[in-house]
Amino acid sequence: MLNMAEGVARLGELAASPVVSTLARAFADAGHELAIVGGPVRDALLGRTTNDLDFTTDATPDEILRVVTPISTARWDIGRAFGTIGAKVRGEQVEITTYRADSYDGVTRKPTVEFGGTLDPDLARRDFTVNAMALRVPAVQLVDPAGGVEDLVAGVLRTPGDPRVSFGDDPLRMLRAARFRSQLGFEVDEDTVSAMIELRETLGIVSPERINGELVRLLQTDDPVPGIRLLVDTGLIDEFLPEVSALRLEVDEHHHHKDVYEHSLTVLTQAIAHEKKRFPETPPDVALRVAALLHDIGKPRTRKLEPGGAVTFHHHDVVGSRMARKRLQALRFDSDTMDAVARLIELHLRFFGYSEGAWTDSAVRRYVRDAGDQLDRLHILTRADVTTRNRRKAAVLAGAYDDIESRIAELREQEELGAMRPELDGNRIQQVLGIRPGPEVGRAYRFLLDLRLDEGVLGPDEAQRRLLEWWAAQG
Repeated sequence: MLNMAEGVARLGELAASPVVSTLARAFADAGHELAIVGGPVRDALLGRTTNDLDFTTDATPDEILRVVTPISTARWDIGRAFGTIGAKVRGEQVEITTYRADSYDGVTRKPTVEFGGTLDPDLARRDFTVNAMALRVPAVQLVDPAGGVEDLVAGVLRTPGDPRVSFGDDPLRMLRAARFRSQLGFEVDEDTVSAMIELRETLGIVSPERINGELVRLLQTDDPVPGIRLLVDTGLIDEFLPEVSALRLEVDEHHHHKDVYEHSLTVLTQAIAHEKKRFPETPPDVALRVAALLHDIGKPRTRKLEPGGAVTFHHHDVVGSRMARKRLQALRFDSDTMDAVARLIELHLRFFGYSEGAWTDSAVRRYVRDAGDQLDRLHILTRADVTTRNRRKAAVLAGAYDDIESRIAELREQEELGAMRPELDGNRIQQVLGIRPGPEVGRAYRFLLDLRLDEGVLGPDEAQRRLLEWWAAQG
């Protein structure tokens, strides 16, 4: 609940901060207006931490540079064409943008940048009313032409004007609605939701890179699920990630199975909880969260209705892995993220035979070997994938995974499990067998690796003896 008295006090504290007061004084001395705008004002009113400072001014980019040069240790003008100058002032990075009144052609999503002379029109072009507030400095005057404070109090997201015009100008704002739905916990007003449904296909003019950026920001929130639900309910997600809405499988009266869509959202929620518990000081793990959301996307394609009412999804892990890689590639994810997500989805079922019968040390070694550098993430995803309401079954699975993690730790301590290499390398194999580089070296290497996985550390002498025995048996 927004407490206005406390919010106003926090605005005063924001204006009095060293970086803001330094900039405010410099622009005032140069005869220019300056205002903090958007997220920092919103977050100060809500009592949230403000990480980035964005300013707007009547000064042109050249004039901004002249003002900030004496008071900054670094400057950058990569956004000069859009009126934005960056600087490092009092140890903080800030961005200062000339008042703007952009117009869009509705086809390329590239704005025709028009610099404005006053603050109110600049605020009117912003995405949502809660982001269309400004704090004039040094006067400490709140400017709120669109009623952002009222919407903060009500916990509502809406656009400053007609949402159809706003989303028509920049369809990516529809994705931002989902992100702020999760980030702020606000509801999206009905007219805005209707506009998202109506204009969802216009997202096609937005570049995959921009969609990627907004999707990542959504997944980095503490609870992405409300935003994902909004994207699915409006159909917007079908424009860039249709595999998620496809998880809402139809269930007939004869064949029953767990609701895959709801299950996937629960797994995402549980994965985030495990992630925070296990790695409380690290930034949100996007690859893990993508894998949790998409781990079952192979099920719709592999679903088979069996006689007697059973439903099977054979090989949905492998199919889903391939599907995820293809989709993430289209969304311009980096190769490390794609590799991690694909591997996690491929392996997410591997553990579930463990609780039915304890694995041998060999099986545990292979589990670690196959997971590679994704083992910690696989631990979290596998635990999160248990969503049964049967407490006894959930306890058995949790206990089994406690056991496998304990065994991995013990084997690591004994055998340097993370290395997982044969005790003879390729060069030594060639020397021992008297062969040149070729397929035979690869076959011998795989034999020694299997030996390492099955029996643990043998020592180089024993490994050499076993290699020679194997080689003799090959004829």
